Amino acid sequence: MSEKAKALILQGPNHLTLEEFPLPEISDDDALIQVYACGLCGTDHEQFSGALPIGGPTIPGHETVGRIIKIGDAAKERFKVDLNDIVAVEVFQSCRNCINCNSGDYRHCVNHGLFDMYGFIPINKPPSLWGGYSTHLYISKDAMLIKIPDSLDPRLATLFNPLGAGIRWAVEVPNTKAGDVVSILGPGIRGISGVVAAKNSGAEFVMVTGFGPRDKGRLEFAKQFGADLVVDTQIQDPVKELKSKTGRLSDVVVDVTAKSTAAFGQAVNLCSEGGTVVIAGTKGAYGAENLSIDSIIYKEIKILGALGVDINSYSKAIEILNSNQFPFKELSRLEIGLDEAQNLLSELSCGRQDALHCLINPFK
Repeated sequence: MSEKAKALILQGPNHLTLEEFPLPEISDDDALIQVYACGLCGTDHEQFSGALPIGGPTIPGHETVGRIIKIGDAAKERFKVDLNDIVAVEVFQSCRNCINCNSGDYRHCVNHGLFDMYGFIPINKPPSLWGGYSTHLYISKDAMLIKIPDSLDPRLATLFNPLGAGIRWAVEVPNTKAGDVVSILGPGIRGISGVVAAKNSGAEFVMVTGFGPRDKGRLEFAKQFGADLVVDTQIQDPVKELKSKTGRLSDVVVDVTAKSTAAFGQAVNLCSEGGTVVIAGTKGAYGAENLSIDSIIYKEIKILGALGVDINSYSKAIEILNSNQFPFKELSRLEIGLDEAQNLLSELSCGRQDALHCLINPFK
């Protein structure tokens, strides 16, 4: 095993450098993993472009799967894993002691929270290896791990994050029930994961919307994953199309579009009386186009924001991936090495990359 880790450092907007770091000493409470793969999502290219500021030079990457190569005895007990196990790493950390962690809301941990997540921690915090764009990742005592079955390809397992998001955002947050009509706005990997989750929960009908030629192929994938209706909102009215197929509006609408302020107005229009709208795609802006605030009042719509995922949703995601019930292996996928990340992130930030699932293999 190499005595040093290689990692990509995000120095500032659009500027990645490849550097080496010494492998840390591991105590009784922590661990070290060798990274097999790290998935990419919209947050990655928002970090890269500067749309999402960083607090200093950082190793990005928060959808990490790897093999445990060093671990202390106390850490084995805490994480319920052992040496050489393959694990997925939760982006959030949990002190397991504060009022929020004790209530199950560890995403708002008093001692960690949004400012101390994997893939977001500056390298000036020892031992620097806090992100998945690296050959190795440090596992602190406050980390959370999900064991990956031996039968599941670690590269495919990086979908634990988007699929976990689909489970939480499309089912758990809105309490989607059997027989519900669900509309999902945005046909990216999280939108498709929302289809899987809704169908798995017994939803009667699922519609997915996209916008324009770039989303055409993605909408076709949504149908392969169980969507009953796909709509290009550039040329079709989603409300009219949904009503023509179901005779009614949606019990649940999930907006996973990024930087699309028009989608929120569509979500309200698609929602039935007493229904629920979940906003999970960040907009990076104030206001919303064509939003009827009165409709929210008259229809008594519940508007819920969804931040991140949780360990229970990730565990369910791993079970679904391992079941081979859905064609995740058939997704358009792009696997690159560390030396190709700069170009890929540039393409993603400009909307020029169409692969639904992109991942970094640091040993490629």
